[in-house]
Amino acid sequence: MWLRPPLPLSDHPGPGGAGGDPDLRRRSCGTAWEGGDAVILANGALLPDSDLPKVLSGLEAEINHTRSASPLEAEAVVDACATLLDRLDQGELDHLLSRFATPQLLDTLGRYRHMLQSESLRYKLAVELDGLWTGERPRPFGRSVVLPLGTLLHIAAGNIEGLPAFSALEGLLTGNVNLLKLPSGDTGLSLALLKLLTDTQPDLAPYLYVFSIPSADRTSLEVLASLADGIVTWGGDEAVRAARSMAPAGCKLIEWSHRLSFAYVSGRPPEEEWYALARHILSTGGLLCSSCQVIYLDTDSLDDGRAFCHSFLPILERAAAACHPPPGQAAQATLHGYEHFLEQTVRNTGAQVFLGRGCSVTLCPDQELELSPLHGNILVKRLPRSQLFSVLRRQKGRLQTAGLLCPPEEREELTALLVRAGLTRITSAGTMSAPFPGAGHDGEHPLRRYVRIVDIE
Repeated sequence: MWLRPPLPLSDHPGPGGAGGDPDLRRRSCGTAWEGGDAVILANGALLPDSDLPKVLSGLEAEINHTRSASPLEAEAVVDACATLLDRLDQGELDHLLSRFATPQLLDTLGRYRHMLQSESLRYKLAVELDGLWTGERPRPFGRSVVLPLGTLLHIAAGNIEGLPAFSALEGLLTGNVNLLKLPSGDTGLSLALLKLLTDTQPDLAPYLYVFSIPSADRTSLEVLASLADGIVTWGGDEAVRAARSMAPAGCKLIEWSHRLSFAYVSGRPPEEEWYALARHILSTGGLLCSSCQVIYLDTDSLDDGRAFCHSFLPILERAAAACHPPPGQAAQATLHGYEHFLEQTVRNTGAQVFLGRGCSVTLCPDQELELSPLHGNILVKRLPRSQLFSVLRRQKGRLQTAGLLCPPEEREELTALLVRAGLTRITSAGTMSAPFPGAGHDGEHPLRRYVRIVDIE
């Protein structure tokens, strides 16, 4: 499997061997991944960043040529992904993973691996497009057909490596031309994945362009935006505002902005559920929209809150040790926890910080849903279910996942309450960030937003 512990770099074959494309190895690993010139992926070719003006000047003509022909077939993308998985399993990107992938990242990417499998992609198409992609549908006036939106500009977020590639993949599945802006600090895993994909199926190359344009280069970004029929934005409020300001009139805005997620605890769940929640907190580091930021307790008792923190901290410490973080990351988590402790002390917030090894638990006096200090440092707040709806509605439009820990007989009642409050995913404690084939993004099916329905008389 491609996410087994990667071989040391010296154990990989040299250029031209089973280690993969020597051009990719030489140009990508020696540039974007090692601090040199960034690279561009354009029509299947890796180009130096200095070619950006030339690429942008000819991009409209290239896109028009591609889109004037027959649309890309979804099955070609599905087959290419199956071949890509085979090549990854043979270790063609192990040289990157060995350098940049933490154990937590390997675990996360491993959970996303099945999303590239043929059956998962076909299921995604069937569920999200409700069978519309299979061909024309007869109508009383004639027929309807689903076609690509056209050209998508993806402005990717950098909270986890490799996810920008999945955004572009959704655009490919719907037959769009995709312009992908990588996030700052990207180590190049998405670029490498997409280069390998176009090598696997050259027919995809005209539908995929990848750029590492900095957000400050507004002139270049406005060129890309001017070519787009839709702008797909992943990120916070600032990124969304920037995309809106660049979007030309008539351009569709598709915003996957930051969301907040939490765990809700009622009763005394078994310890394995506590440990599953702790592993989730440590493995995601609080960096995903689906990451638990706050553990809400169905109580108003301060004594119950303290008792929970005393009990949960050793479980969180055990999960932190099991994650085997590299020394620098473990030190960073401890530093985050200590800084948070000092901040609460100086501000005299009334919060109680329970410091652990590589993690911390903070019992807060308020009920607001907010970001945690991240990296294994979690907030705990008391929120009786009678107050749950009104508190959560203060974050309307930003709610995503609730990990529910409760007795089986209470699950349906609490699920209904959370859904009415605006949550779009209800899961168990350990699967808050688990990907599910056909699942929505923030309550919507993304593929439906990347297509248009054409009625023909």
